[in-house]
Amino acid sequence: MLRALALLPFGALIALVVLFALSNPQEVGLRLWPFDLVLVAPLSLAVLAVAGLAFLLGAAIASVSNWPVRRRLRRAEQASRRLEAELQALRAQDAAARP
Repeated sequence: MLRALALLPFGALIALVVLFALSNPQEVGLRLWPFDLVLVAPLSLAVLAVAGLAFLLGAAIASVSNWPVRRRLRRAEQASRRLEAELQALRAQDAAARP
């Protein structure tokens, strides 16, 4: 039940994308300045492709900006494991020293 509720926004987004694509069937010519190549595509495909590329670029930038945080987290986890092992060793020594 909870999973279906979590998927509801994605279903609405897909419905909006389909409605957008059906509402904009006009063809547009896409040109890249230094080249004489013209790509003719539906307007909806062109807009959605640019939006998808922008999303991927944003995701890449966000991922790269998180690298230092992930590095610090990895080091902190290693230190935590090392300290836990040291604590276990000290507890074992203490338990062996007690009668």
